[in-house]
Amino acid sequence: MASSSNLHERKQRELDQRRKDILKVVRKLVLRGGARELTMRKVAEEAGFSTTVVYALFGDKATLIAQAMDEDLLKLNKLMQQAAAEGSNALERVRKVARAYVSYGLKHPVHYALVFMEQRPAAPVETSTLEYGNPDKDPYCFVYGMAAELVTEGFIQANEDALHLVTQLLWEGLHGMTSLRIATGDDPWIPRIDAGPHLELLVDVLLLGLLQRFPGPKTAAGVKSITRA
Repeated sequence: MASSSNLHERKQRELDQRRKDILKVVRKLVLRGGARELTMRKVAEEAGFSTTVVYALFGDKATLIAQAMDEDLLKLNKLMQQAAAEGSNALERVRKVARAYVSYGLKHPVHYALVFMEQRPAAPVETSTLEYGNPDKDPYCFVYGMAAELVTEGFIQANEDALHLVTQLLWEGLHGMTSLRIATGDDPWIPRIDAGPHLELLVDVLLLGLLQRFPGPKTAAGVKSITRA
């Protein structure tokens, strides 16, 4: 006769598999019709479960969609961390992370669009499978930490509020390039330079602007070396 612990483990495996099956369906439905058209009932019908099961496992639509995107966010975060580890200073780390970020988006346009270009309801941080405030499992926290290193190494001066602004400016710049190339990559109305040189120029502009707007003790040296990272 199976022990209670074995029964518990089997039940947990079944629940985990149900979660995976449902999240796979969510991603498919969002790709097909967008997050705004997704309902708990549609997910349940497509996955072959009752709406009671879907609600019991995820609680609400926002949580359901957020958890369906978490895997892509964790994958992107890992790539950014690996890129940052190769940088010898804060400026270099920003540039290397920028290359990893844009490369990921352009190589995986469907996944990128699903996570960053699809309007969806915001889920409470406690319901996410990401770990809020942990740079290993929270992409925003990781980029914030990278911005904080610009302060620590003397390239800029910024308090906590300003650091959040720096973080968002960096992310917005990279997202802007990535999303526009995904959405309008073949548009004959837009003369394009290759993505590589385009990105290097974009990062130059972002960093030069930050160094000028939030000057730190090493600003002069940083401005001279920024395009050689």
